[in-house]
Amino acid sequence: MSEQHEMPTFMGETKKIKRIIEALLFSASEPMTVPQLLEIFPELERPNKKQIQRALDDLTEEYGQQAIGLHKVASGYRFQVKTDVAPWVARLFAQKPPKYSRALLETIAIIAYQQPVTRADIEEIRGVSVSSNIIQTLLERTWIKVVAHKETLGRPALYGTTKQFLDYFNLTTLDEMPPLKALQELADAGAIDV
Repeated sequence: MSEQHEMPTFMGETKKIKRIIEALLFSASEPMTVPQLLEIFPELERPNKKQIQRALDDLTEEYGQQAIGLHKVASGYRFQVKTDVAPWVARLFAQKPPKYSRALLETIAIIAYQQPVTRADIEEIRGVSVSSNIIQTLLERTWIKVVAHKETLGRPALYGTTKQFLDYFNLTTLDEMPPLKALQELADAGAIDV
């Protein structure tokens, strides 16, 4: 067996698995799950899920004080820049981050907190009609998807959020979103504009 594919035994094996996972996650263009990481290893050299999770936990701890950290998001694990240094890293990119309209942000918030919802439900909550462009933009960004159709006249689409929505906002689950009551209190105090 060549050295590059050889899996050392005992203590060295854990270090080797961790190094491989670190390299995979740095190289991957998307977050990776434990099963995806397992599939990369040849069958005869494949560690078990516990070994993979231990390596992920070790890497998370090792990168804890670094400018880059290992984070678990809805669709797996990924390395990302920590928020305190993000403004400097953002300067590397000529393209400015997209600006979202208040209407788009209100629409995605309604979908996230009330899902599944129809367009009519969103319009009722917002008190104004929802532009087709907003729904189209959210669908193109893959932040929302049609999860079903309501069993009423016309069978309108029911929208829900996606893993890409969670990933973009650095969430693992919808449970990590702040409670609506807390957001309303911030808005009432003038800390945020809603």
